[in-house]
Amino acid sequence: MSSETMIMVRFGELSTKGRNKKDFIHQLSKNIKRALKMYQNLTYEELFDHIYVSLNGEDPHAVLTRMQEISGIHSLSLVKRVPLNKEEIIHECLNQTKCAVGKTFKIIVKRANKAFPTSSDTLTREIASLILKQTDLKVDVHTPDIPIHVEIRFEAAYVFSITIKGAGGYPLGSGGKVLLMLSGGIDSPVAFHMLNKRGLTVEAIHFASPPYTNSGVIEKIADILTKMNDYQPLIRLHVIRFTELQETIYRVSDESYAITLMRRMMYRLAEEVAKKYHCLAIANGESVGQVASQTLNSIQVINAVTNYPVLRPLISFDKEEIILIAKKIGTYDISIRPYEDCCTIFTPKNPKTKPSLEKVVYYENKFDYSKLIQEALDREEIIYFKIKDNEI
Repeated sequence: MSSETMIMVRFGELSTKGRNKKDFIHQLSKNIKRALKMYQNLTYEELFDHIYVSLNGEDPHAVLTRMQEISGIHSLSLVKRVPLNKEEIIHECLNQTKCAVGKTFKIIVKRANKAFPTSSDTLTREIASLILKQTDLKVDVHTPDIPIHVEIRFEAAYVFSITIKGAGGYPLGSGGKVLLMLSGGIDSPVAFHMLNKRGLTVEAIHFASPPYTNSGVIEKIADILTKMNDYQPLIRLHVIRFTELQETIYRVSDESYAITLMRRMMYRLAEEVAKKYHCLAIANGESVGQVASQTLNSIQVINAVTNYPVLRPLISFDKEEIILIAKKIGTYDISIRPYEDCCTIFTPKNPKTKPSLEKVVYYENKFDYSKLIQEALDREEIIYFKIKDNEI
């Protein structure tokens, strides 16, 4: 076996999955192959402890950059796979130190394959001795410029000097499907991303209020979901017309209760869509205390209309933390476009932060919201966002 350039994929949290680990690894392997579909020369090897991607001449930087976006990957290393031969291992370590930039080095040997005849300590000393003789490098065991790792496994040895952090979490598709309430603001796309990181497939629901909201909002949503295709290759968007419900709420209730009532109607609508499309939970981008409808009192009153699980991945995040993630995933500049969603346009001047459930029920009894909800569901529009050539 000659040496081969490949990427070593480590799993992180998947290591705790016990009997289910094999299924998670298989799902991650499928996701990697799908994400790297454009690189036609790659080949793959799926083992219990790692996944290996052989480059076969493909650009390693481009492949690594794409792989950093795949949830379920703890870390990545560009490695040389060499035969289980001491001389070849030592020679590869020398080559990597000569190609690297720095003045100091350290050798780290891990020998999972105890049948390999040379001990870790002996191999470390022999590699270091040759590097000291043939280069000007010095040993630094604490903060080396060039850490050379050698992993002796059963099928081969792997030599590498750089480890890159991955997205972490679980493989997309391993945790079920959720319905995310997507407004077009900064928070909900970040919630989308955080849900993906936990292995959850996301469908999105957006509440539109024409003519109060214009086509710019839908264009904004479309651009956000196209960006999210980098992480989830197929996304289904449910657009629900909310105008009649909003107008009725403002007609029958005190303005200070309007947001609470609107949010309760949104949860009722979301639950029906979630049931129809087999989503196991509803999700949103709420963060405690950020706006009037996100105080604990408001959340309790609003949440009372559904028995569905409601996931809030940003619940303890502050706005600066959310903005940093939005910029990292590329949605921030889209989200701040000046097109307002239905909640923003209809925001009352003095919304209740501690709404009374009795008062809310009183206002809801003043109109037939069930009929309006059904009419809104009947007018549902579905839009698909997908990476080119990916099948629905």
